[in-house]
Amino acid sequence: MPPTPGPRSFSPRPSPISTTDVARAGLRLGFPTVLGRETWWEEDRAAEGGRRTVVHRAADGALTDLLPAPWDARTRVHEYGGRSYVVVPGHGLVFAHHPDQRLYLARPRPGEPGPCTESGGEPGSGAERPRPITPEPDEPGALRYADLRVQDGPDGPRVWCVRERHHQDAKVTRSIVSVALTEAGDVTERVTGSDFYASPTPSPDGRHLAYICWNHPHMPWTGTELRVTRLSDGATRTVMGGPAESVLAPLWCDERRLYAVSDRSGWWNLYRADISGSSCEALCPAEEEFAGPLWQLGGLPYAVLGDGRLAVLHGRGDLRLGVLDAETGTLTDLDVPFQGWAPVLDADGDVLAGLGYRAGAPRSVVRIDAAGDARDPGHAGHAGHAEELRREIDDVPAGVLPVPRAVEFEAVGFEAGPGTRVHAYLYPPEQADEGGAPYVVFVHGGPTGHATSELSLEKAFFTSRGIGVIDVNYGGSSGYGRAYRERLRGRWGVTDVEDVIAAAKWLVAEGLADPARIAVRGASAGGWTVMAACGASDVFAGGVSVAGVSALGPLVAATHDFESRYVEWLVGPEDRYGEREPLARADRVNCPMLLMQGLADPVVPPAQSQAFAERLMARGVPCTHLTFEGEAHGFRRLETKAAALAAELSFYLQIFR
Repeated sequence: MPPTPGPRSFSPRPSPISTTDVARAGLRLGFPTVLGRETWWEEDRAAEGGRRTVVHRAADGALTDLLPAPWDARTRVHEYGGRSYVVVPGHGLVFAHHPDQRLYLARPRPGEPGPCTESGGEPGSGAERPRPITPEPDEPGALRYADLRVQDGPDGPRVWCVRERHHQDAKVTRSIVSVALTEAGDVTERVTGSDFYASPTPSPDGRHLAYICWNHPHMPWTGTELRVTRLSDGATRTVMGGPAESVLAPLWCDERRLYAVSDRSGWWNLYRADISGSSCEALCPAEEEFAGPLWQLGGLPYAVLGDGRLAVLHGRGDLRLGVLDAETGTLTDLDVPFQGWAPVLDADGDVLAGLGYRAGAPRSVVRIDAAGDARDPGHAGHAGHAEELRREIDDVPAGVLPVPRAVEFEAVGFEAGPGTRVHAYLYPPEQADEGGAPYVVFVHGGPTGHATSELSLEKAFFTSRGIGVIDVNYGGSSGYGRAYRERLRGRWGVTDVEDVIAAAKWLVAEGLADPARIAVRGASAGGWTVMAACGASDVFAGGVSVAGVSALGPLVAATHDFESRYVEWLVGPEDRYGEREPLARADRVNCPMLLMQGLADPVVPPAQSQAFAERLMARGVPCTHLTFEGEAHGFRRLETKAAALAAELSFYLQIFR
């Protein structure tokens, strides 16, 4: 039975943060590009139906939306997408348009330098509309493109990318193609044969193509290969990788050598390898991560500077920004006012563009002059060399933002082993009551994902009202090495559940949480953990699941191709499904639950939430099941996000009263 609330009542405190504030705040900045004094990035617009545009910042600081409505720069490759655009100097902007998934070329305005576009082709704008450069498929979205790179050639620039083809028999195949900027249909297939591809990277002399590939049942964090294909005859060699090694993010060092990230040491570290496969050297061996899991295509966690050094991201949990001298192995952190970075960097000469965050400030597009460290290992640059170009949240309320604290606690369960620690970020509430505050245990998705200390107005929405948050990086999370990720192998529904329950008990043991007022919430794979945890322990007063997985058999039969074999690694053979899946253990759930689901979700079918809700309602367990038309895997529209957050707060106020 759920815990019985104590005699004290809980009344939420007044907060300046509304549901609309949170819904409007998330611009979801992504994938910056820098060329000289100009910068580009992707930017989501919740108030415009969740569409995505590309923003250009000129040398004088002027900002321009390059793709006005209804243009929507989003790719659906792997359903999680990734970088959807590439800048082609002198020609314009190439981007994937969400409704039909074709690639389009947006040319500059007449008389303007740089790849700026017109105002949606409005009358009198004096500018061209974006025009398609890939053929129209038989069905909308049947041909999808992602991970766009550009290279000049004798016949003009071509865009290299991953193409995903959805066949009429539901089969999905992928290849690496090059696309000319001329007539739609000039698409050349370059590499085929593997189930998945990433990071198509032509060599500086145009003779070779480097790329990452892998096959079912692997995921890109379990086993990938770095291959190089000679474009003249298709001869291919595997340079690094295999079934027990995750290789990511190749970049050319010169015509014969490549940089890449590999976890062969147990940590994603940087290496330099000869394309013959004859040599491979670690550049900076460390028990730190220099990359994150490849959930989205197109991002690079490091960049080559103009003098040959590497701008890198590294750390455990949050990633720091440093400069690595590949010849000496010297790594020097830059003295910039950002404590963490998303694993996406771009460079032009000594100028960097990235997505940084710090205490009390949201994720921002940042330009950095990396020349300030002057190659002196004892000199780490200057904070004044960093410039914020755009924040995800413009108006950050003062005085109500929680300061996260990295915490650890002991893992439980027979597999954990003595000394195994679970990582989490603690967000204390405003003015906690004596005897402990209400708390919500946040469970990230993935499950091979990761929670960082990045500012979240959503968390501040709760903490400013007196509800604390602990965001758990349970066993299986990225950010802490391969062994930590492997804790979840074959144990999804066990290790993750044990770790979030351990988090709740740690809160009580530390005197932080009222034991009668602890809830748990998560989305996607996090929703699975929420449902399973509510059936495994009475520590939670209630649970909130968004697009949660409840049954494995139907999921495997209906989910998208990218994750269709993921359950084999997470759980194992089908005969284990019944002992793991939340739906099979719904009769053990006695606490109230709130289930929310987008009805256009291609990753977790809506039937997953519906089946679990029906099982609870049949037993008389309080359960609210909310569905949202037109929303997919992750809510994008302002009205949906506001409504979902309001429902979640209402749920907590009911179970915490």
